[in-house]
Amino acid sequence: MKGVVLAGGVGSRLRPFTYSGAKQLVPVANTPVLHFPVRQLVAAGITEIALVVGDTEPQIRAAMGDGSQFGAAFTYVRQSAPLGIAHAAGLCATFAGRDGFVLYLGDNVLVGGITAFVDAFRLSDAAASLILKEVADPRAFGVAIVDGQRLVRVIEKPAEPPSNLAVIGVYAFRPPVFDVITAQQPSARGELEIADAINGLLALGLPVDTLVTAEHWIDTGKMEDMLAANRTVLETLAAGIDPSARVTASVFTGMVQAGPGATIEGCTVIGPAVIGAGVRLTRATIGPYVAIGDGCEVADSSLRNTIVMEQSSVRSSPGVVDSMIGRFAVVEGAPAGARLTLGDHSRVEVAS
Repeated sequence: MKGVVLAGGVGSRLRPFTYSGAKQLVPVANTPVLHFPVRQLVAAGITEIALVVGDTEPQIRAAMGDGSQFGAAFTYVRQSAPLGIAHAAGLCATFAGRDGFVLYLGDNVLVGGITAFVDAFRLSDAAASLILKEVADPRAFGVAIVDGQRLVRVIEKPAEPPSNLAVIGVYAFRPPVFDVITAQQPSARGELEIADAINGLLALGLPVDTLVTAEHWIDTGKMEDMLAANRTVLETLAAGIDPSARVTASVFTGMVQAGPGATIEGCTVIGPAVIGAGVRLTRATIGPYVAIGDGCEVADSSLRNTIVMEQSSVRSSPGVVDSMIGRFAVVEGAPAGARLTLGDHSRVEVAS
């Protein structure tokens, strides 16, 4: 089998962070979101992977390379405009050839991996398979009607959902899907919808399987989703302080990671928290649920439920909460309770 990861789109819901970068490269627990689907595909034995990219292709290529760092081989496929998930899948027909493939949306985080899903599909006679998740309000999703493990139909964002089973961003297909996509017509919003492709397989009498996951799943399309994904992933990590990190007069509780060359002086760190390489923490209270990227500085400040991306600094800010701070940003003098949404290269100074 092969893998197809969608890494295009403009990420308008995640601005300002996507003004200067690809949405799939925004980090969760100091790891770009795009790494998660790639690593899960490789863990499932899929190493030939197509990355479908758009206008942020140069950034994706620079960050992801040829795939060798993941134990994979990447093929880059350009989607010239955001014309739908099925359109993106259809562009990969030559890449997939006669093989089945897993289609994974690159801005999704599914804790626990996809190995069981992939193994089941390899052994099945199904033309496709979907991962489903029970959700409280399915009206915002494609909703599945099932009979046992077999899919009956997908209904896109119904006003009155027939079930609480949402279609999440992981699918498996065999080559017949490409014929269906070729025959598809665009939806009212001008896209080739993946729900229509799945229903097209069903209309041909081809079986489509489902797997309902109990694992955490997050579509990282908005800032609050990123913070939720950060919390979820942090809870899965193991503690570890790199031997080259320098820790003095500081107290750690819970799961704490500190990277190479980190300096932590006079701090309280409450896990789960991840501190990147070369970070300098001085008289700070960090956590819980904080990820601080490489090369950052935090002094005389407190951070909780916050992502700070690499090479940024936070000084004299006694209570930053529920925040995302972009790369190369500066925060100084933010008051207690400050909730910040700062893009790359931002600067916020509050006079005392």
